[in-house]
Amino acid sequence: MSAIDPSEAKIDFAAARGPFAAPVLYAKGIAMGLGDSVPGVSGGTIAVISNIYERLIYAIRSCDLHAAKLVLRGDLKTFWRHIDGHFLLVLGLGILSGLLLSANTVLYLLEHFVEPLMAFFCGLVLASAFLLRQEFDYWRSRGLVAIVGGLLLALGTGLINPQSVAVSLPYLFFSGMIAICAMILPGLSGAYLLLILGVYEFVLAALVQFELVSILVFASGCVIGLLSFSRILAWLLNRHHQLSYGVITGMLLGSVTLLWPWQEIVSTYVDSSGELQALQTRNVWPLNYTEVSGNDALLLACLASFAAGLAIVILMRYLFASQEKIDK
Repeated sequence: MSAIDPSEAKIDFAAARGPFAAPVLYAKGIAMGLGDSVPGVSGGTIAVISNIYERLIYAIRSCDLHAAKLVLRGDLKTFWRHIDGHFLLVLGLGILSGLLLSANTVLYLLEHFVEPLMAFFCGLVLASAFLLRQEFDYWRSRGLVAIVGGLLLALGTGLINPQSVAVSLPYLFFSGMIAICAMILPGLSGAYLLLILGVYEFVLAALVQFELVSILVFASGCVIGLLSFSRILAWLLNRHHQLSYGVITGMLLGSVTLLWPWQEIVSTYVDSSGELQALQTRNVWPLNYTEVSGNDALLLACLASFAAGLAIVILMRYLFASQEKIDK
């Protein structure tokens, strides 16, 4: 995956990717939606794993003033191509489906098989970080600095203690701007950022109780943050491709600490439905896990899940590479 000029990213989805493009892209969207529902995983991480990260960034970035002018002029066909509309539509439907599907799959696994699930995501992330070494010269000093910088950013975020704040509408707007960045920034979890900002429970309650004003303010912040941050990322990918992927690789490696399967709950909070949820956790060794948590470490299941995560990423990369050769 070489650096892509923004103009080259606006390609016709149906014509350029073949007859199986839509189902494959829809499946990637489902994976992104499922990933967003897991604490410690971001949609950006799944986008990197599934090899659509750069196209996603450029497509979001293209929702600009020029796109608005095309709509006002009634030139909807050019507008659709300008924003890579087929790509965003199919991927967006997949993400929505993944979020809906998570209620019956990922959330169940989080409740009953959290250790193997997290081991599976660790496998996905580490395999992706290994494959991304092809995108930059990691032996040069700049590449190593980029990796370390991304690693420290992810680790530093995990060390920040969640805040307790009085939530106002401006602060809610600001929180939406910050948290949405995790959707397109690998290695960060949007849910975790909301916890750090102290608005996680407030946002959940607003959604459950359908508090329209709060939802609209938060959603507006998300939209502004997404459009603004995508421009920064697009510029970095286009001008500093290798350094950008070095930082991304470091952030993926750093996110493993949040995905570590064996964690001891340090503090809790009561969510909007009155249930006790983990607020802060501490990583422990699997041999000590049963003693400190009272739960089975499921070591063999975790090892199998970890291996499955590694295998899936390697298989996906092989299939994508083979399909690209066929398309050419």
